[in-house]
Amino acid sequence: TLCLDRGGLVGADGPTHHGVFDYSYTRHIPGMVVMAPKDENELRHMLHTAIELNGPASIRYPRGAGLGVELEDEIHSLEVGKAELLSEDGNDVAVLAIGSMVKNSSEAMNLLAESGIKGMMVNMRFVKPLDGEMIAKAASSCHYIVTVEENVLEGGFGSAVLEHINDNGIDAKVLRIGLPDSFVEQGSTRQLYEICGLLPEQIAARIKGFLEGQTGDNNG
Repeated sequence: TLCLDRGGLVGADGPTHHGVFDYSYTRHIPGMVVMAPKDENELRHMLHTAIELNGPASIRYPRGAGLGVELEDEIHSLEVGKAELLSEDGNDVAVLAIGSMVKNSSEAMNLLAESGIKGMMVNMRFVKPLDGEMIAKAASSCHYIVTVEENVLEGGFGSAVLEHINDNGIDAKVLRIGLPDSFVEQGSTRQLYEICGLLPEQIAARIKGFLEGQTGDNNG
């Protein structure tokens, strides 16, 4: 079990310490389970899941304090490769987020709902294996899919989703939101989110533009 501390953008630790490549360099390994929790409670379940596995697994989690969510008394294993459907309020867009970006993406969906844009919000949990049933459901219900990750876009979570869609002949249009192909500077986490376009309001704006056909390319 590989526990990857400082997952994502780590703020004051500087550009040499950002953990933004691990989705890409772990998911190509045969038999590897790659997961990232949305909060500290889910992290506990993922660690238990990894220990119970008969094989390699990686779990990434951010530097610093957790979100302050309530911790469940009982720790249990998660179903490997099974995502969590957080909400399904419409069919305009399906947002598939992983790890720390679940919170920001959920807040973005709340902002979009205020302007009448509603859809599915999914905590994917696993970069590998992907929940193919959830991706198929998102495509059939919404057609427009947005992936959000705190990892470089090259070879990351969004790339995995695109590969799955292509390999299985799924009809969907995808927008990937993630980190650019460059080293990110030093700053507070919020400052770095803003630089990389990962604040909730920025994610909401990207999704809205995508749906309006103004930024509907697949290059993130």
